[in-house]
Parts: sequence; structure tokens; C-alpha cells
Amino acid sequence: MMGPFIHNIDPVLGTVGGVYLWWYGLTYTLGLLGSLFWLRANRTTLAIDMNGVYSLSLYLAIGVLVGGRLVEVIFYEWAYYGSNLWHIPAVWLGGMSTHGILLGAIIGTLLYCKLNQRSFFEIADVMVIAGAFIMGVGRIGNFIDGQIVGAPTDLWWGVKFPDLEGFRHPVVLYDGLKNLLLVPFLILVRNMRPPRGVVTAHFILWYGFLRIFVDFFREYRTSLQGFPPGQEFNILMTVVGAGLLFWFYRKARNISVEDNISPLPDEPMVAPTDGTWTKRIVFILLLALPTMIPSDWTQDVPSRYGERHPGMTHSAMYPVIQAVNTD
Repeated sequence: MMGPFIHNIDPVLGTVGGVYLWWYGLTYTLGLLGSLFWLRANRTTLAIDMNGVYSLSLYLAIGVLVGGRLVEVIFYEWAYYGSNLWHIPAVWLGGMSTHGILLGAIIGTLLYCKLNQRSFFEIADVMVIAGAFIMGVGRIGNFIDGQIVGAPTDLWWGVKFPDLEGFRHPVVLYDGLKNLLLVPFLILVRNMRPPRGVVTAHFILWYGFLRIFVDFFREYRTSLQGFPPGQEFNILMTVVGAGLLFWFYRKARNISVEDNISPLPDEPMVAPTDGTWTKRIVFILLLALPTMIPSDWTQDVPSRYGERHPGMTHSAMYPVIQAVNTD
């Protein structure tokens, strides 16, 4: 039987002009790129051309990056950022929220649908499958970073995380496995041709509900009104998902199947090659930005990672950051 794992993984991918690039941030880049490929593969189902693929990908990327950052700053780390407002844009110090990523992706998709007169749930029913896979793989970045730790354990798969005493539940891997298991389930639901919106409702319901149990093994660094803020989001997602599931099935009783389910064209669409180059360039720039993000939590980068990546020093870009009281 394997023994407990000692976590001493170098989190740095490389450096460019004195800026550190991180494995954690790379998972965001790969996730956004994966969503683009998934959207391209399903553009016939969604009846959109390549210009629409890049437009939606841009809305998703901006929503993910802005939403993940703002929710982290406001709900999890306002004790620090309330006194250091100028650090809010400094993503190279870390700080991204999973629930904020989900919220940002939803808002980005809503904006695209509003501006292009498309059904939100028609597109969401396709994209949540990619989202579950991306968020599962993305948890590997959290694990490499050494953050999102669980409660102490003496189980054989416990992990000795950097700067923490004892062995702990690798709760971030539990959550990653949960997300990956959602992929075949959502594909199964989609293949049953349910009413529009049902696949999305299942994703919201089961992502939130299953994470409630995963987070029982987690140690939160802060609280929101005396309650772990992540659990409040999990419960909210569970309630919203269950409500949407009930609503869509009830609504389906009053309309025909043909009106409720999107058609699946037999012939692939011809993707125009004009009008996309500017969007492609902007999207590539957005793919590069997340590689600068070291962690889900704001860090004194040299102090936090100096032992795992020798040679780090404080600078104007990586200043000394005092510990924040998160009681």
C-alpha cells in the first residue's frame, strides 16, 4: 500500500522578463482553449459560424477571469483588499474563486446570447459539459499550487502540504474527481434529448450538491457571517439547480418536443474565414494572461514559494504582503 504523499512540487512553469509563469495559471489557459475547441466541435449543433465561436469564447474568457477575480476579492479576501485597493488588478499575486469563475461564465454567455438573440440554455446545455471537464482538470493546478487543503487525516492517501503541519485530505483532488464524474453523467442526460435547459440544471444542481459533501473535508481560511462562504454558494447552487430542473420539466409539459429541443443539422456549417482575426488575436492575449496567476489565494510570492523555487526575491511586482486575519 502506498504511503502519504509529501508535497514539494515546483509550481513555477518558467519566467518571462522577470514575470513568473505558473502551472496553476496554465490550467486556466488550457481550460479556455479547451472550451474553444469544444465549441468548434459543436458549432453545427448550435448553428453558429467561426465568427460566433470566437465571439462566445471571448465573452466566456472575460467572464471567467473577471468573475473569478472579483468574487475572490469581495467575498473571500476583502479583509486584505479593502485596505489595498490598488492590488485588485494584480492577478500575479494570486486570488481566483471557483464560484466566481462559474458566475462569470454564466454572465459572459448571457451577454453573448442577449446581443446575438440566442437562447441561453441552448448554448449552456452544450458548454456545461466542457465546463465540468475543464474544472476537473483545473483542480490539478490547485493541487500543484498546494492550496485548498483539507482537514488533518491519518488515511494512507493523506498529503503533507507545504507550510502546514501533519497530513491532510487532498480535498482539491476530491473536487476534481467529482467534476470529472459529472462529464459522462451530463453526456448521458444530453443523449436522452431532454427539454432545453435540463442539462444545465443538472450541472448546477449536482456541482453544488456534491461539493457540499466534499467541502466537509476542507479547511476554509475565512468565513462569511460565521459560515464558510463556499458552503453558502454550494447550497445556493443546489437550490437554484433543483428549482430549474423542476421548472424546465414542468414547462416541457405545455409545449411540443419540436419547439423545446434544438435541431441537430445533418450537414456541417461552412465557417467563414473573414471577420475573426481581431477576435483571434484578442483571445490569444487573454490566453496568455492567466499564466501569471500563481494561486487561488493572494500570496507573498517569494515567501510562499521560495523554498520550492529557489531564487525568488521581493520586488515592486512581488512585494511583501502581511498576513491577513481571516477569523
